[in-house]
Amino acid sequence: MPVSYQMILELLNARKNRVLLVAQSSLPESQFKAFRQIFLDEFGKSGLEKDLERIIAEKQHKER
Repeated sequence: MPVSYQMILELLNARKNRVLLVAQSSLPESQFKAFRQIFLDEFGKSGLEKDLERIIAEKQHKER
């Protein structure tokens, strides 16, 4: 079964939401805001998601 970018994002987003929920329940608001920003920079659209999109696009291009 071929893995799609959308399938990966759905799994990733579910886990990101859980991590953010734990952080929100554990950290004071100011620390949570900083953590959330760093976390989303690393794992969100400008971080891991962008890297995954590039890798999948390259793989699909090579398979053609």
